[in-house]
Amino acid sequence: MPSVQYTNRRHAGVALAMVLRDMQLENPLVLALPRGGVPVGKEVARALGAPLDVLLVRKIGAPGNEEYALGAIVDGPEPNWVVDEQMLERFDPPPEWFEQQVLEQIRELERRRVLYRGAKAPAKLEDRDLIVVDDGLATGSSVRAALKCLREQHPHKVILAVPVGPAETVQKLRDEVDALVCLDTPTPFRAVGDHYRDFHQLSDQEVIDLLAK
Repeated sequence: MPSVQYTNRRHAGVALAMVLRDMQLENPLVLALPRGGVPVGKEVARALGAPLDVLLVRKIGAPGNEEYALGAIVDGPEPNWVVDEQMLERFDPPPEWFEQQVLEQIRELERRRVLYRGAKAPAKLEDRDLIVVDDGLATGSSVRAALKCLREQHPHKVILAVPVGPAETVQKLRDEVDALVCLDTPTPFRAVGDHYRDFHQLSDQEVIDLLAK
C-alpha cells in the first residue's frame, strides 16, 4: 500500500497549502499544470489568497509507449522544450519524428490556451513568487520544461509544490527552483495515481469550471 493516500486532488491541495502558507511569499501566483494540477492548485490558491493561472505543458511520449517521456514543451511567447537525450537514444525514433511531435504539441497548446483562457491574457510573472503545482511527479520532464520557461520571465522566486513523487526526480529538480515542497517520496515509487483514491482523468470542462470559480 502507498505510504500516502489522498481522497482526491482537492485533499492533496489542502495538505500542500498547510505547508506553503507558512512560507514568506512576495506577491504569489499559483501556476497549475493542467489538467490534474488544477484542482490541487485551486486549493493552494484559496489558502494563500493568491490568483490561479494555468501553466500549459505537453509531454512528448515515446513511440508506442506514451508513459515514457522523451521531452516536453511549454507554452509561452516562444514555446520552449526540453529533450531527455538518454531516453531519446534508448527509443531511437525515426528521423524527424521528434520535430514532428513538437509541432503537434504546439498546436495542442494553442488549442488549450484558447479553451482555458479565452481572450484573457496570462498573468504577469516578473518579480513575483511563482508556485508551480501539479498532482505529483513521475519523470519530471514536463515540470522541467515549465521551470526552464519560467526562469526566462524574471520571477522573484520559483517554488515547486507537489504532494508526491520519486526521491530521484525530486532531487534532480531541486537545483531548478528556489524551494521545493514534496510531501512524500515513497520507495518504491510506481505511479502518482497509486496515492489517490480518486484519480480520474479530468475533462477540459472540469478545468474550465475550476478556473472560472
